[in-house]
Amino acid sequence: MDYLVISAVSLIVAALTLFSGFGLGTLLMPAFALFFSVEMAVAATAIVHLANNIFKVILVGRGANPKIVALFAVPAAICAAFGAWLLGRVSDAEPITTYLLGARTCEITTVKLVIAVLIFIFALMELIPYLMKLSFPRKYVPLGGALSGFFGGLSGHQGALRTAFLIKCGLTKEAFIGTMVVSAVIVDISRITVYGTTFVTKHFEAMKDSSIGSLVIVGIIAAFIGSFIGKQLVKKVTMHTIQVMVGIMLMIVGIALGLGII
Repeated sequence: MDYLVISAVSLIVAALTLFSGFGLGTLLMPAFALFFSVEMAVAATAIVHLANNIFKVILVGRGANPKIVALFAVPAAICAAFGAWLLGRVSDAEPITTYLLGARTCEITTVKLVIAVLIFIFALMELIPYLMKLSFPRKYVPLGGALSGFFGGLSGHQGALRTAFLIKCGLTKEAFIGTMVVSAVIVDISRITVYGTTFVTKHFEAMKDSSIGSLVIVGIIAAFIGSFIGKQLVKKVTMHTIQVMVGIMLMIVGIALGLGII
């Protein structure tokens, strides 16, 4: 079941990320969280996200605008490292409370609450028309990079903010998509470096005895296929219905995570 869930989510979401605005991590992180701790789910998602974005750079990266990439990605990389470090800190906190749900012991922790709130907020960005159309003038691109990078490092949710701050830069469709994916690669490298030196190292022994490595590989392959499909569909798909469905599902996941059910 875990392989089916991860591969299906990776393929479908990767096919949509080239033109939908929301990122692969939006749905893949909650999918990983069904089987692993929240912080490890974020790290595993980041690896799939990076591999998929490198593949997308090969597909569409040549259209990236170097100046916009620099303005956006430099502050994004710095703040992504800080967000990733903060995730490691909150993941070490003791559980806030535990309770029984039938025969199941549910544990509410700081890291689950933080990620749950962020999932809920970013889900609203897929549901509320005003937030869906949110955009900022070009002069705020460095600020957008900082915010997008920070939340990318903390929870993996960065696509919606990245879109909002880059959409008014006067880029062609090809340049916009290329700039998005090149910036995403830079952020992913920054946050994965921090993940690898913090909680991933701490959980290394447990990882060797789990299926997370093979699940990451399955997710990467499925995401590659999805990205290739997405490139073929980039001019043919309307996203409103999908965005609403994604937003509702994310809100449900966020509530379940915040209550310690996941």
